[in-house]
Amino acid sequence: MRVARTFAEARDAGASPVGLVATMGFLHEGHLSHVHAARAAGDGTVVMSLFVNPFQFGPNEDLDRYPRDLDRDAALAESAGVDVLFTPSVDEVYPTPPDTLVEVGGPATALEARSRPGHFAGVATVVTKLFAGIRPDRAYFGRKDAQQLAVIRRMTTDLSFPVEVVGGPIIRHADGVALSSRNTFLSAGDRIAATGLYRGLMAAADAVEAGERHGSALEALVRGALMAKPGIHVDYVELASADRVERLVELDRPAFLAVAARVGAVRLIDNIHLDPVDGGFVADRGTRLVGASVMEVAG
Repeated sequence: MRVARTFAEARDAGASPVGLVATMGFLHEGHLSHVHAARAAGDGTVVMSLFVNPFQFGPNEDLDRYPRDLDRDAALAESAGVDVLFTPSVDEVYPTPPDTLVEVGGPATALEARSRPGHFAGVATVVTKLFAGIRPDRAYFGRKDAQQLAVIRRMTTDLSFPVEVVGGPIIRHADGVALSSRNTFLSAGDRIAATGLYRGLMAAADAVEAGERHGSALEALVRGALMAKPGIHVDYVELASADRVERLVELDRPAFLAVAARVGAVRLIDNIHLDPVDGGFVADRGTRLVGASVMEVAG
C-alpha cells in the first residue's frame, strides 16, 4: 500500500477503474466493507482518503475530540486491500480559506440540516474536491448516513461528475448499534441505552414488512422504543423519501426511516432503508457483527 499526501500523488494511483472510499478515519468494519465492495466490483485501484474535514463541523461540535489514529488506520486499510491511502493535510485540501462552497438544495435542507446548519455544504465541498482531485470512477458511501448519500448523489448528478456513487449497507455491532467512530465516546450505560435506536427501527421494519404504510405509525414505534430507555433525548424521527429526503405521510416509494438522538453527551444517527420489492417493501436492517468490532478491540 502506498501513502499519498497530495492530490497529485493520489491521482497517480495505478490501474483503472479507480474506486474511492472517503473516510474521516478511525476505521471500522463499515469503512472496510466499502473496500471489499470495490474489490468485488473489479476496481483496479482502491484509494481510501483519511481526512477530518473541518468545514462539516459546527462551532459546538466535536472536531477536536474526533478520534484519530493514523498508524492504526493504515494497518487496517492495508489488511483490507487498499492500494493508496490518501492522508492530506488541511493545507492540501484547503490551500486558502475557500471562497467557493458547494451548496446542495433539496435533500440537504431537511433532517440533519435543521440541527447542523452548514454541515452539508462542508460535506459537498470536500467530496467535490475529492472527485475533482482524485478523479475516481466509483465512490463508496454508507447507507448509515442516508441523507449524506442522497446529497452526494444529487450533487454528482447536478454537477455531471463521471462518478458512480455506490451505497453500502449499514454494519452494526453485535447488539445492533450502528458502527460509528463516535461510539467510542459512549459510557457503558449510554451504550446500553443506544440500543434503543436499533430496537425502535427493527420494530418499524417488522411493521413495514407486515403491511404498515403510515409514516406517523412507523415514527411512533421508534419514539416508543427511545422513550423506554432513560438518558435518550430525541432530535427527530422521520420517514423520508430516499432521493429528495422529503417527509412522507405514506410509504409509497423508496424511503428511509431516520432517527437522531443524543445519548448522554453523544449525538447518534441511524436509519433503515425501505426498498420496494415485488409490490411490497423490504427493510434493509444492515449486517450485524458476530464478535467485537475492530474499534472495541483497539479500545
